[in-house]
Amino acid sequence: MSSTILSPPGHGPSPRPGSPSAAADSPRARARPRPAGRRRGRPSNWLLFALLAGPNIALLLVFTYKPLLQSLYYSTLQWNIGSAIARPVGLRNYTDWFTAPGTPQIVTVTVVFTLATVGGGMIIGLALALLLNSKLKLKGAARTIVVAPYVLSGVAVGLLWLFVFDPNFGITSAVLQGLGMSSPDWYNDPGYALAMVIIVYLWKNVGYVALIYLAGLQAIPRDLLEAASLDGAGRIRTLLGITLPLLGPTTFFLSVTTLLSSLQSFDIIQAMTKGGPLEGTTTMMYQIYQQGFVAGTAGYSSAIATILFLVLLAVTLLQLKFVERKVHYS
Repeated sequence: MSSTILSPPGHGPSPRPGSPSAAADSPRARARPRPAGRRRGRPSNWLLFALLAGPNIALLLVFTYKPLLQSLYYSTLQWNIGSAIARPVGLRNYTDWFTAPGTPQIVTVTVVFTLATVGGGMIIGLALALLLNSKLKLKGAARTIVVAPYVLSGVAVGLLWLFVFDPNFGITSAVLQGLGMSSPDWYNDPGYALAMVIIVYLWKNVGYVALIYLAGLQAIPRDLLEAASLDGAGRIRTLLGITLPLLGPTTFFLSVTTLLSSLQSFDIIQAMTKGGPLEGTTTMMYQIYQQGFVAGTAGYSSAIATILFLVLLAVTLLQLKFVERKVHYS
């Protein structure tokens, strides 16, 4: 009498190799892609990319790259704003700027202003960030006070500080007179006027640097700092050996953004000195405004703008090529 052995569900006899059932149960058969007809309802990756990135790309093309190309074209023309006649002059606007008597002074003012604001801003911002990251009473209020000037209008800040630096009635004059010193002529001396603009620019923008550095400090692992403390490292050694190297990416980011912002500074100079006295505070950015909207020489102004753009591009590429190599990314 024959007996039948019943296997539990899912545990039947294995199919023979090479049989149709074995081929259907193979991993390759189970991973077989679905027919293309089932995916017809989904938008393609390119369509999704166009929907998400298309508006941003369109804005960049219309408001960034198109004006850039137009400025490059206008720089080859002798054209005044409002005139219906524009005469092609090739590279004459560029040669006129490089051979102009006032160009060396304008370049010097631009370099001094940029180095002072970028270097001073990063040093003061790092010091403020270290202070705000320590055990400080009313830490929240202190952070608000440090960052608040950054969100203010540059024109409003410039007008406010004009009263502070007033040689007769300003706060600086009163403080210096209390110390037995006379107030400098901030408005009429080119050197003091440039120093005044640099001080105001630092006061307004150092909060941004401190905020970014503070975020970088709070991202440093506490274990490393505690290990350094257990090894007997002091604050200076910890700062130089651990904190600053780990802040490398933050420092690199700030060096690029603050440099670009400094070279394009306009509002504070316009509100306080209007490029004077004797062009002592006229940077390349402010000269673009003067030549384009005051003198009306749009072609010459476009040539200066193109030169400044090439300078910004070259400095940024040099930073990306040489400075980023020394940045430690954890």
